Amino acid sequence: MSVWENIKMALDAILAHKMRSILTMLGIVIGVSSVIVIVSIGQGGEAKLSESFTGAGNTVTITPSAKVYERTEGELPPGFFTQEDIRRIEQIDGVDAVVTNNMQSGDLFYRDKDLKGATINGINNNEPLHAENRQVDKGRPLEDSDFQGGSAVALITPDVQEKLFKKKSGIGEIIRVGDQPIQVIGVLKEADGLFGMMGEESIYLPDKTWIRIFGQSELSGITVKVDDPKSIQPVGKEAVRVLNDNHDTKGDYEVQNLEEIQKGLSKVTNIMTAVIGSIAGISLLVGGIGVMNIMLVSVTERTKEIGIRQSLGATRSNILVQFLTESVTLSLIGGLIGLLLGAATAGLINLFSPLPTLISFPVAAGAVLFSMVFGVVFGILPANKASRLNPIECLRRD
Repeated sequence: MSVWENIKMALDAILAHKMRSILTMLGIVIGVSSVIVIVSIGQGGEAKLSESFTGAGNTVTITPSAKVYERTEGELPPGFFTQEDIRRIEQIDGVDAVVTNNMQSGDLFYRDKDLKGATINGINNNEPLHAENRQVDKGRPLEDSDFQGGSAVALITPDVQEKLFKKKSGIGEIIRVGDQPIQVIGVLKEADGLFGMMGEESIYLPDKTWIRIFGQSELSGITVKVDDPKSIQPVGKEAVRVLNDNHDTKGDYEVQNLEEIQKGLSKVTNIMTAVIGSIAGISLLVGGIGVMNIMLVSVTERTKEIGIRQSLGATRSNILVQFLTESVTLSLIGGLIGLLLGAATAGLINLFSPLPTLISFPVAAGAVLFSMVFGVVFGILPANKASRLNPIECLRRD
């Protein structure tokens, strides 16, 4: 008997008991769809993390080396980064821009409202916002004239806008950062991807304004944006050399190893995805047991049919392959339905929630393949039982 004839007989048997077949496949459907959704969220999160490190505007960050913090007991020494450092790094071939971002926790005030512990960022251009894919939702962005003149203006995040201004946009309103009055000129969109789920009470000021408010001109870090991604490593090394020469030091500056950080975070997300995915995979096991149970019932119900086929010349292997094909077909249909349901659910999550999802072909193919494997594993016992039935005993059954 050909493979197609076996598949046709399997489909006829499944269609003859539609409701039973649907209930049998339900465990496989839920298991496959759950695994696809969970793995797609994990892969989407990993891709977003990777993008935030490697795709954020071709940048390289210069940081103090470990021995600097050992000398100063964890404090950044005064004058570690200077405006002269910025000017010299800007002269390196391949450098598109030098970005600084000073951060300080502070309180914001608006009339009778206050917001404690907001993050106050001082930036020297818009590159930190571009790197985070942050766009202005309302109002206008910070302009070159704001940075050059140290304008008393700020961009705020939606959380700040909601807590200080409630339903008002806040554009044009005057808030106080410490004792300094600052005009709100724009409200940023929600943070993209994973980090959009977390509360974010931040404002962005021109760096000169930030220095004026906090009375300190120390830079806490330098990020270099390069023209070509291939030049990130050589530009980073040259920037470190320039800084060490400028400060007459050796080994005090180093390139932040973003690749290692990314690998570490990816490892964490992979472990979490594997653990949660394994829990979801238990429903696949339950579904496989359900397939075995129904196939055993089917063998009992079709005992006479088996006897007739054996009397007409069907061998043990023919009977074995017939019921094994039916079990695999049942599981495969459930796997395909689960694949479609999982893909649709992942798409809806990506559309209506901040969780990023990513469905890859290996995941989809693996989920369907696993459903077929479960069909084989849990179909062997019923198929073997059917093939061992005595044809004479089978024909005696009503």
